[in-house]
Amino acid sequence: MFNIFKKKETAKDNNHPSIMSIACLLIHLAKIDENYTDKEKRIIKDAIIEMGAEAEEIDKIIQDAEEKEKDSNQILDFTREVKNINEEDKKIIIEALWDIIYSDEDADMYETNLMRRLSGLLYLDPKVVGDIKEKVRQKKT
Repeated sequence: MFNIFKKKETAKDNNHPSIMSIACLLIHLAKIDENYTDKEKRIIKDAIIEMGAEAEEIDKIIQDAEEKEKDSNQILDFTREVKNINEEDKKIIIEALWDIIYSDEDADMYETNLMRRLSGLLYLDPKVVGDIKEKVRQKKT
């Protein structure tokens, strides 16, 4: 009953686990082609800031997320919390994921397979994910 008086936690809170999970998910995708570049790190940082992380905290968040991602062997660890955020924030994440994939101007089979899995795990309509993909591809050309 007294829970209504507590501050609601959102993805916009740096200490909230979903910020870390979002960072881990982005890093996981960036590393899946075994070529984790500075360009991908910049995309990840921008996405985490857009999700509400404080700019001065971003390097620590990324460092912690890289360590957590390295120690994990399942994307379910990361999607468990991310699937509960609002759809607009999920779209920001999906756009960042596609930006990472197309940062080297090529989508390999591991990256596209992961995106198919993620659309289901995050409860997103595949059409929405496809539309975001096309938007990102158009930006790159």
